Amino acid sequence: METTASKVSQLAPEQIARAADYVELVWRGQGSEQNKAALAAFHSDGSELARLIGEFGELLLADYITAVPDEHADCESAYALRQMVTVASRYLKRWCLAGGGAQTAWIAAGFLIECMQEVDQVSQFLADVRGNVSTEWPATA
Repeated sequence: METTASKVSQLAPEQIARAADYVELVWRGQGSEQNKAALAAFHSDGSELARLIGEFGELLLADYITAVPDEHADCESAYALRQMVTVASRYLKRWCLAGGGAQTAWIAAGFLIECMQEVDQVSQFLADVRGNVSTEWPATA
C-alpha cells in the first residue's frame, strides 16, 4: 500500500494548508462576515482553487479516508475498496481540472466534508492533516 508521503510530495505544505482552510470554511458555512470575506477571497481564483481542491481531495480519498489496516490489506474487500477509491479520486480530480472554477471547488469541498463526516469529525480530521503538514512534510516548490 502506498504511503501518504509518496503522494503528498506533489503538493507543497502551503497548498495543503490552504486547501484545508478552504474546506473548513465551507464546512462552517458562511455565518460571520469574516468567513464570508475569506470565502470570497478564495473564490476570486476559482480555477486554481478547483485544481487545488481536486488534488487535495484525491489525496484525502486515497490516503486517509479509506485507509485499510495492514492486517486486511490482502482481503478481497480491501481490494474492492481501493478500486472504488481510485475511480472516485480520478473522477474528482478530472472534474476539478476540467475548469469549473469556484463553483466546482465548492461542490468538491462539500463532497469531501461528507466523506470526512462518515469517518470522523471534520474539525479533528483537518487538525490531523494540518499537524502532519507542519511536522512531517517538507516543502516542495
